[in-house]
Amino acid sequence: MEFAYIPSPSRGVLHLGPIPLRGYAFCIIIGVFVAVWLGNKRWVARGGRPGTVADIAVWAVPFGLVGGRLYHVITDYQLYFSEGQDWVDAFKIWEGGLGIWGAIAFGAVGAWIGCRRRGIPLPAWADALAPGIALAQAIGRWGNWFNQELYGRETDLPWALHITSVTDGREPGYYHPTFLYESLWCIGVAVLVIWADRRFKLGHGRAFALYVAAYCVGRFWIEYMRVDEAHHFLGLRLNGWTSIVVFVLAVLYIVLSARRRPGREEVVEPAAPDDDTDEDGAAVDLDKKSGDEKSEDGAEAEPADSAEEKQKTKVDVKAEATDEAEAADKTADKVEEKDEAGSAKKS
Repeated sequence: MEFAYIPSPSRGVLHLGPIPLRGYAFCIIIGVFVAVWLGNKRWVARGGRPGTVADIAVWAVPFGLVGGRLYHVITDYQLYFSEGQDWVDAFKIWEGGLGIWGAIAFGAVGAWIGCRRRGIPLPAWADALAPGIALAQAIGRWGNWFNQELYGRETDLPWALHITSVTDGREPGYYHPTFLYESLWCIGVAVLVIWADRRFKLGHGRAFALYVAAYCVGRFWIEYMRVDEAHHFLGLRLNGWTSIVVFVLAVLYIVLSARRRPGREEVVEPAAPDDDTDEDGAAVDLDKKSGDEKSEDGAEAEPADSAEEKQKTKVDVKAEATDEAEAADKTADKVEEKDEAGSAKKS
């Protein structure tokens, strides 16, 4: 019996000559750009400088990719290091396999380095980026659709995912599209964080912690539906336990942070300008600018008070010179009168 379903792509890679264009990689790249774009808008709205989010992302993204891959390889080591497997495949990131837990943990290390170099607080930067990360995950999950992976149990629902690949032991059929469920959940998490941040003025990392906690709730029930191979402990998949632990830590952080540091940071980037920047986009010290402006010939202009005092001195010197000139004229006139009187006497 035919019924509606979500078709899988016939292939996950297109070749532009010798260059392979992989759907999984495109989804990751697009997700990163969306996260940086939204994070930048939120950062500027908080009083930060445009471009700071991207500058720090240069550190966070590579660390995140390495961490995500490491988490996947470590937790699914049997896919790469068991008998009959090729360990070189552990480096083939384009074939899928990024663990969000490792990506966030290592990405935070990279972000910390970037924030430290810029002299800004990591929690404030994380708050600005939080909903963007959720949207990046929502987009990135479509990379799993291109690879025909991370699906759930069989179903006859109208939105079932039609798997056609037989690679790595897959069985063609109709399954729950857990990649789609997680994508939609991440969009909801992004909306929740944006709303809560506006409503409650979240600060000091609490918006990021809310994103983590909300994501863990969705990941737990979605993980329960998945049928791909995974390690189990006490009847739960490893990522299910990870979701529980990380959720508890995120909630504890929100509660303790709200007690110790209520409210939101007033200044997120001390060097950020309001309206005035130099040609390179760097902040300008307005007080220094007013006192240290340069003249047209390149000489440094003097402070206003000093210039005013020198002007007064010039006026006083000029007045003295004028008085001296007048006195000299009067003396010359007297001498001339005496000479005339003497000449008159002799005659």
